[in-house]
Amino acid sequence: MNNILDTINKLKIKKYTTYGDHIAKVDESCYGKKHGKLILVTAISPTKTGNGKTTVSIGLADSLNQKYNAVLSLREPSMGPVFGAKGGAAGGGKCLLVPATEIDLHFTGDMHAITSANNLICACIDNILYQGNSLNINPLTISIKRCVDMNDRALRDIMIGDEKNRRREHFIITSATELMAILCLSKDFEDLKQKISQMVVAKNYDGKHITVNDLGIVDAVAGLFYKAISPNLVTSLAGTPAFVHGGPFANIAHGASSIIATKMAMNYGDYAITEAGFGADLGAEKFFDVVCPKLGKYPDCVVLIATMPALKTNGNGDYKVGLSNLQRHIDNLKNKFGANVVVTVNKFIGDNNREINDVISYCNNQGVRAAVCTAYSNGARGAEELANLVVEACKSTSDCHSLYSYDLSISKKIEKIAKETYGAGKIVFSEIAQEKLKEIKKSGYDKYPVIIAKTQYSFSCDDKLLGAPKGFEFLVNDVELRTGAGFVVAVCGKQLLMPALAKHPNANKLKLKGKMLQDT
Repeated sequence: MNNILDTINKLKIKKYTTYGDHIAKVDESCYGKKHGKLILVTAISPTKTGNGKTTVSIGLADSLNQKYNAVLSLREPSMGPVFGAKGGAAGGGKCLLVPATEIDLHFTGDMHAITSANNLICACIDNILYQGNSLNINPLTISIKRCVDMNDRALRDIMIGDEKNRRREHFIITSATELMAILCLSKDFEDLKQKISQMVVAKNYDGKHITVNDLGIVDAVAGLFYKAISPNLVTSLAGTPAFVHGGPFANIAHGASSIIATKMAMNYGDYAITEAGFGADLGAEKFFDVVCPKLGKYPDCVVLIATMPALKTNGNGDYKVGLSNLQRHIDNLKNKFGANVVVTVNKFIGDNNREINDVISYCNNQGVRAAVCTAYSNGARGAEELANLVVEACKSTSDCHSLYSYDLSISKKIEKIAKETYGAGKIVFSEIAQEKLKEIKKSGYDKYPVIIAKTQYSFSCDDKLLGAPKGFEFLVNDVELRTGAGFVVAVCGKQLLMPALAKHPNANKLKLKGKMLQDT
């Protein structure tokens, strides 16, 4: 395992704090104006065990790093999925971030800082209510929810408050909080503080928005981020530098690591590799439409991961039928977003080589670069063909762009995403959503971008509608204003902001080896 000081010296980083021998925090000011090539790794619609984006990202970076200077920018794992269905999120096999256990669990405390800051706001609101309600807060309009970094089904519906202010509430997972988005979309600490101050958390009885600034706790909340604002630096097993910072989910948030971490990766690397969560309809769309305008850079190349299990799942057992899902994602990335696309089949143990070759041929016949990736088993060597294709793709001029103009109304943005990238037919807004959209427009927030919260398993809102469905009804149940982060969340279908554990969660499979948890 590499000593982090060797990596710090190699990158010539000036301001940092070490956390033991293998982890450091790099001061948020440590990036310049250099822009290396930006590679976005995304995927087709996944199975419940994922498509291996982090593993492929690490393998690609390790392979590029044999000839070039490559640096990763990845999200921090949430303990919800770690103990839930997916397990650890530090890669796998020979493509692993180290120390993996620390990264998967408490790491440097960023998740704790976000959770504490969020719940401090909630506690202060309820204290104001209890102490006489000097701000005239209407308890029924409180929009910020308490959070925890764990899948806990029981917290989806609770009762809180004293007799006078008793109300029904629900927790959300830390990764879905507005503060998580603020951390990831801030350019520095002062920007983070400003975003926190303008967060709308409730209304008064006259209908006026109440912000964190109105609560008088901006400094207290921002102060909890004094370390969390700085990206974490670790390495892969092969020694590739990795900035790991921020962990929003792409099915309920924007699904990308922080702006600061990605800028650092581009500054210190000739090739910066980052990932967008879940399928390209979620993470990649939000990366193009929400992240890139703030980042000031669009990807030079997009790597689209396909797996045989995902293709078979989307084809009801027939991978050839499942190719329709791959095709939809290719078409979206190339034709809707103007991306240079490279497809890779992430090979799983037990995959049939003939079937994999069929998928590669399918892509090549359409003029799309494609390669098999065996990085899980073979490390950097298993991603060499993919790395070569990525380098070639980056030589082409990229016409990458956002899907929509921010000048469109929120409802039109939702409609454009749903119809043009998902293939939806009729867009249906619930009465609650319609009322909130009217209020958002009236309040002057109609120019915000949109975050769609929906199932990751389908282009639609129905996780059983697989493949590449068209013409389906797309239901928008609710819209939530996020004035700090600067976007509107559209909650669609049956999507929940607090995940739950499966019947046999990963927590049952973890065993202690000494003091360290190991996945059996």
